[in-house]
Amino acid sequence: MKFIYLSKNKTSVLTMSYIKKRGLSFRYAFNGLAAAFKEPNFRIQSVIALVVIALGIGFDICKYEWCIIIGCCILVLSLELVNSAIERMCNMVTMEVNPHIKFIKDICAAAVLIASAGSFVIGLMVFIPYLRKFFS
Repeated sequence: MKFIYLSKNKTSVLTMSYIKKRGLSFRYAFNGLAAAFKEPNFRIQSVIALVVIALGIGFDICKYEWCIIIGCCILVLSLELVNSAIERMCNMVTMEVNPHIKFIKDICAAAVLIASAGSFVIGLMVFIPYLRKFFS
């Protein structure tokens, strides 16, 4: 089955194999997400993200605060995925102590740390006014 669509310059044919390939891309992405939940750090950060989202719902934060909070959650979780993938790839290269591999792993871990620390500070800035109001 083929789908034909018109563009400015030419007519393109969109085949079912193209659509199947896109579907496979999503399947691989979801497989990766399932694999990520086997990583302890990703599970911990996912739980923290869920707690922060629950706090946002409980305090009925505004849409701008939601954008910031969701952006921070996405940033930290995405960096953790990249960190885990790079660590796994480095382990495939060598399991022996290698200063270059150690540098790569340390830099990736530092990226997650910086994003997590920044997200924590942003979370405090968003939630402290709500917490003050709640406890007063």
